[in-house]
Amino acid sequence: MRRARRGARGFTLIEVLVALAIVTVGMAAVLGTLSSSADTVVYLRDKTFANWVALNQIAQVHAPEAQLITVQPFDPTSLGAIEKAIRIGDLGLNPMNDGKIIRVPIPALTEERRKDMVKHLHKVLEEHRTAVRNIRRDGNDAIKKAMKDKKITEDDEKRAMEEIQKLTDDEIKKMEDMSKAKEKEVMEI
Repeated sequence: MRRARRGARGFTLIEVLVALAIVTVGMAAVLGTLSSSADTVVYLRDKTFANWVALNQIAQVHAPEAQLITVQPFDPTSLGAIEKAIRIGDLGLNPMNDGKIIRVPIPALTEERRKDMVKHLHKVLEEHRTAVRNIRRDGNDAIKKAMKDKKITEDDEKRAMEEIQKLTDDEIKKMEDMSKAKEKEVMEI
C-alpha cells in the first residue's frame, strides 16, 4: 500500500491498528479496576464531576484493607466537601471524618449490588464494542477512499478490510472474554 499524501484525509491502516490496540488496553484497564475497592472513588469522581473538583487531585486515596478506603486531603478544609461528595454519590457509602482523614468502609457485596456491578460492566463493555466498531468504520472508510483515489489496488482493499474485520472481531472477543471472567468473579460469593 502506498503512503498517503501529506494533505490527504483519513486514517492509515497503521493508525487504525494503533487505535484498536489503544482501545484494547483501555478496556483491560477498565475491567481491571472494577475489582478494586478504590474504583468506587473513581466512580464517585465521574458521577459528581459537574459539581465537585476531582477527588484524586485534591487528596491521597488509599485502600489499606479490602473493605476500607481512606481519603486524606492535601487541604484539611476540604474534608467536609469530600465527605459530602461521597455521601451524595449514590453509592451507599457512609464516610467517617475524624478531622484529618476520611475513612470509607466498603460494605460487603450483596447479591443486588453484585447484579448492579454486572449491569455496569455490560454497559461499559457495550460502549467499548461501539468504540471498536467506530474505529473499524473509520478504517474501512479510509481504505475505501484510498481505493477511490486509486492509491491502492482492489486486492489491497479487500485484504485490508478483511484484516481490519479480523482485528475487530479479535478485540471484541477479548473484551467479551474479560467481561465474562470479571462477571463470574463478581458474582462468586
